[in-house]
Amino acid sequence: MGRSRYKITENQVPYFHTSTVVGWLPIFTRSETVQIILDSWDYLQKNDNFVLHGYVILENHLHFIAKSDNHSEHIKRFKSFTARKIIDYLKKQRVTMILKQLEFYKAKHKKETQYQFWQEGTHPQQILDEEMMRQKLDYIHYNPVKRGYVDDPVHWRYSSARNYAGQDGLLLVCRVV
Repeated sequence: MGRSRYKITENQVPYFHTSTVVGWLPIFTRSETVQIILDSWDYLQKNDNFVLHGYVILENHLHFIAKSDNHSEHIKRFKSFTARKIIDYLKKQRVTMILKQLEFYKAKHKKETQYQFWQEGTHPQQILDEEMMRQKLDYIHYNPVKRGYVDDPVHWRYSSARNYAGQDGLLLVCRVV
């Protein structure tokens, strides 16, 4: 796939992101791979002025809303770090079939690496107002419901829906709206 036509043009405003595993491979069916994502967001929040407003992690992609003072760089680091950690995990666990698929789906121009984890681009969409923020949060939280995985968004473990329902989530988020 080519690079995203969407760009981060302003820092300190929230953006809606989608990141997809190459080939739509179901990598996030293991709690360990999901934890790598959660730990990375937690690190960014604690160390890099990264503000996470909402998220959902499904088996092969994730959506999130975030802002930071160096947003493009933080997203780049997030994707690079999580890809490297997840590939290392898969190697350690000897998940050779998935590793072969990550090698197969690697873009031809990526000569410096054996595998590609994320599809290129995150398709950032700037959140323009409160109505758009609410719409994107609803989209994020209802994604597992729409897919038939749960009947209520708060039942999806890997989502910020619990945070917005006043419950403890797996990761702190900066609630809005």
